[in-house]
Amino acid sequence: METSKPELKLIQMSDVEAEEVSWLWYPFIPYGKLTIIQGDPGDGKTTFVLNAAAKLSKGISLDTGLQSEEPINIIYQTAEDGLADTVKPRLEGAGADCSKIHVIDESDKSLSMVDERVEQAIIRTGAKLLILDPLQAYLGGGMDMNRANEARDMTKKLGALAEKYKCAGIN
Repeated sequence: METSKPELKLIQMSDVEAEEVSWLWYPFIPYGKLTIIQGDPGDGKTTFVLNAAAKLSKGISLDTGLQSEEPINIIYQTAEDGLADTVKPRLEGAGADCSKIHVIDESDKSLSMVDERVEQAIIRTGAKLLILDPLQAYLGGGMDMNRANEARDMTKKLGALAEKYKCAGIN
């Protein structure tokens, strides 16, 4: 049995209309794209993203040289820390407006990065920042992060969501 090969489609760059990138934090976190926060365990990745979320929830710039913006809504998903005993106290300690920070309830079903609830939450809240902490926890059952083709498909779907809603994604 022969497998059908996909039809070759080419795009000429002369047909592509250039677009400006808009930034949540120039030049580090663009809207409509995924940003990976990488580091060894204990380096402070979660502390960094929670402090960033706190500032952004109040419209405070992440950089001293930049103007403050409007407060933004944020979706923060964590698979490692308790909401009541760790996340909220850290957010409050960093001065967050906790009414701007939302968590998708996973009590009935675990969340994956391609779960339709992610898109629903972005739409309902108007979130401009989605944080999945850590990324590996949201790959979904049976997904192997070390299999590039599987991981690429998942992040590609999440990236398409970020682009569609002009939402920055931090993983």
